[in-house]
Amino acid sequence: MTTVEIEYCVPCGFLDRAEEIQHSLLRQFGEKLDRVALVTGDHGVLTVAVDGETVWDKADDEYDVDDITRRVREAL
Repeated sequence: MTTVEIEYCVPCGFLDRAEEIQHSLLRQFGEKLDRVALVTGDHGVLTVAVDGETVWDKADDEYDVDDITRRVREAL
């Protein structure tokens, strides 16, 4: 099974975005995923990793839940 980790900046208030991503992934992929974990971070981080490989990073990419979901789909 596949593990997804969403690391988000706590001081930046990115919890809502992280939860939105988590909800979208669970709705789309459900039982195909073993775990979708929220990981606390700082320094502006907001990343999505599938089995340890980063598939989306706020530092490089525009925030778009549909795009993030597509990238996770491609990594499955």
